[in-house]
Amino acid sequence: MPKIKIAPSILSADISRINREIKEVEKYADLIHIDIMDGIFVSPTTVDADFVKAIKTHVPLDVHLMVHEPSEAYLKGFFDAGAHSITIHEEACRDPLRQIDLIKKSNVKACISIKPKTPLGRIKKYLDLVDMVLIMTVEPGYAGQKFIASAMPKIEELRKLKPKLDIEVDGGINPYTAPLAYAAGANVFVAGTSIFGKKDRTAAIQEMLQSLK
Repeated sequence: MPKIKIAPSILSADISRINREIKEVEKYADLIHIDIMDGIFVSPTTVDADFVKAIKTHVPLDVHLMVHEPSEAYLKGFFDAGAHSITIHEEACRDPLRQIDLIKKSNVKACISIKPKTPLGRIKKYLDLVDMVLIMTVEPGYAGQKFIASAMPKIEELRKLKPKLDIEVDGGINPYTAPLAYAAGANVFVAGTSIFGKKDRTAAIQEMLQSLK
């Protein structure tokens, strides 16, 4: 199993003071997870590449594009903004190979995600090309949703197929659900409300890490 990583999601942070919010989680965060929504693939819209560019942190930026058919020019905005990894959705792209290739050519880690009801078989052909797979444990689009445990068999199957691959989970992750995902084979945990929704963010991360021991 690869190293456990905690990725606080700024979807639940106060974006008007984002650099101060991130400063509160930097010490224990392995990634900063940034959800980008376009109002097409998912109903809400969120921040853009210019916002990401203004983030000041030494923690790698994990950009999750809930975006319909991200173009080369669109992706370039996030390359220029300093993204460490970019996740596209299989369901949002006619030919995910095109976006994966563009991301990798820019020396950014390429990742792919699927929604809770999308079968793992839809992305098996990309597993040797990507650096990480994100298995959504809620329907993408909104923070604070309930964890969907029925996604766990996909994680178990994926871990058997790829013992060394980073497997990320996002949605309803907290100290009670994270161990379920970890037991299934996940090692990268995106958490928004359960970290930024707490007054003491450091204690919240430490509680999650403790639940994974």
